[in-house]
Amino acid sequence: MTSVDAVSGRLDGLFASIDAKDTDGFLAFLTEDASFRFGSAPELTGHGAIRDGVDVFFASIAGSTHRLNNVLGNNGTLVCEGEVTYRRHDDTELTVPFTNVFELNGELISHYKIYIDIAPLYAI
Repeated sequence: MTSVDAVSGRLDGLFASIDAKDTDGFLAFLTEDASFRFGSAPELTGHGAIRDGVDVFFASIAGSTHRLNNVLGNNGTLVCEGEVTYRRHDDTELTVPFTNVFELNGELISHYKIYIDIAPLYAI
């Protein structure tokens, strides 16, 4: 089994940790020195910075649900496409498409890039 196959098989767990707002569970999928970029936000490097950024984001939403539509992988890179439904604190919901690109180091993610437009999530 390649690292791409191994991580691909664990994506449900990764997204379950995000939907549970479980920062420690999320970080368990990343290398200690991982880089993480969410949409157009600045890139974060290392578990400490990623934890801080993810915790701020988790506090800004009531919850989320991810649905994967497609997963592709080759040579240490994994790409997944899907939709995420965000629940705001006022209980309204917004569903938007996303694409994630993961660069792998063994069975952990060393570079995690999320391509998404979340501007509508915070629109008044």
